[in-house]
Amino acid sequence: MPATARGVRTRAALVAAARVVFERDGYLDARLTDITKEAGCATGTFYTYFTNKEEVFAAVLEEARKDMMHPGMDRVDDEDDPYAVLEASNRAYLTAYQRNAKLMGLMEQVAHVDPEFRRIRTERAEAFIERNARGIAELQRRSIADPEVDPMTASRALSGMVSRMAYGVFVSGEAADGGREYDLDELVGALTRLWANALRFPGGR
Repeated sequence: MPATARGVRTRAALVAAARVVFERDGYLDARLTDITKEAGCATGTFYTYFTNKEEVFAAVLEEARKDMMHPGMDRVDDEDDPYAVLEASNRAYLTAYQRNAKLMGLMEQVAHVDPEFRRIRTERAEAFIERNARGIAELQRRSIADPEVDPMTASRALSGMVSRMAYGVFVSGEAADGGREYDLDELVGALTRLWANALRFPGGR
């Protein structure tokens, strides 16, 4: 990372410009000259912070990962209601996924042909799974979630359900069921109910 405030700003401008170019032109057709033009800096400046296109794309994906790991939840009126907290968490994740949908699609494409980006995709997925597993374990401790399920296994299955549905709705369109567009509220409601029922929340919905 840059050692000066100016360097931090320049690097951030390059990452922001790269995102614009990647989302506009795709990964394969994106050119470094287009990125530097978008950032308003010289090509030589790019090489002060990045070695190649792969490196700046990884930086763009890292910014998206941070956004999706910490998207910010709407205020929950009753934080003691686990269903309401789960619903708010799913809404925050799906909204962030929709915001980063083009990058998620590009990451999938590049991961199929580049082992390094396949590793990045796997690490990103594992970070979500591990976080959700900790949440499930905490719900078990509070006698809210089914105590007989393994938290990591449950998290892997349920996190996969949500992320795959998000990809199908916001990226590939394969979940559009004959051209139907999903309403975000409907999507949040269905996935939250499936998640809660799978963990046997008290009172099921």
